[in-house]
Amino acid sequence: MRYPSFIRQPAVMMVGERCFSEIAEKFHFDNAVCWKHVVSKGLGFLIVLGGAIVKLPQIYKIVASGSVAGLSLPAFIMETVSMSISVSYNYRNQNPFSTYGESFFLLMQNFVILLLMFLYLGRLNQAVLAAALFTLALYLLNSPTLLNGATMALLQTATIPISLTSRVPQILANYRNGSTGQLAAFTVLNSFIGCLVRVFTTLQEVNDPIILAGFLMASCLHGTLAFQMLYYWNAKQPYGKDPFGMSNDKKKVM
Repeated sequence: MRYPSFIRQPAVMMVGERCFSEIAEKFHFDNAVCWKHVVSKGLGFLIVLGGAIVKLPQIYKIVASGSVAGLSLPAFIMETVSMSISVSYNYRNQNPFSTYGESFFLLMQNFVILLLMFLYLGRLNQAVLAAALFTLALYLLNSPTLLNGATMALLQTATIPISLTSRVPQILANYRNGSTGQLAAFTVLNSFIGCLVRVFTTLQEVNDPIILAGFLMASCLHGTLAFQMLYYWNAKQPYGKDPFGMSNDKKKVM
C-alpha cells in the first residue's frame, strides 16, 4: 500500500523504515518486535510532550500562592544537577530524542522553579548566581574538549545517587510537615508514571544499563512521593518555614 508523503515521512521518522513497512505496508501485524518498537516510540513521544508541561502546574501553584512552603530547595538543586548531566550525556551519545526529550523540558522548568524559590525566599543574589552557574555548567557538560566521553559516563553514573538523593529531602519534609505543602499533585503523579514508562522505552531503545538503573530506582522514590501525595491529600499545608527550615511566612520577592 502506498501512502502520501505527508503521512509516510513523519511515520518513518518516528518508527523507522523497516517497522513502518512491516506493519503499515505489508500488514504483518504479527511482528512482535516491531509492535514493541512502535509502542515504545509512541510512549516516548507522549512522555516528551508531557514533560513539556508536567511542571507548569507546580510553577503556577508557587506564583499563585506566593509561597514555596513545603518545598525542599536542596531537592530541586540536586534534581537540576542530575538532569543537566543526563540531558548532556544523552545528547552527546546521540540517543533518540524520544528517549530523553522530557528530561530537557523538565530541566528548563526545574530551573524556573529554582529561581522562583530563591526569589520568594528573598535571595535575589543567590538567584543570579544560580543562573550563572547553570549556564556555565551546561557549557562545560556539552564541550567534548573539556569533558571527554569517559568523564561523561562517570558523571552519568553519578546522577543515579544524586537523583535518588534529591527526592529524599522532599520525602522527609513531607513526613515532618505531615503535608505535601505546595507540591502539585499533577506534577508528582505524572513524574511517577513517566519514570515507569521510561523503564520500558529504555529497555526497548537504549542499550545502556546506567540509564536503566537510574529510571528503575527513580520510579521507586517517585512512587513514594505519589503515595505521600495521596496519603496527605486533605492535610493542612505547612506555614512559616522555608525549604531550609527558616521562617518565611510573609516573605515576598525582594
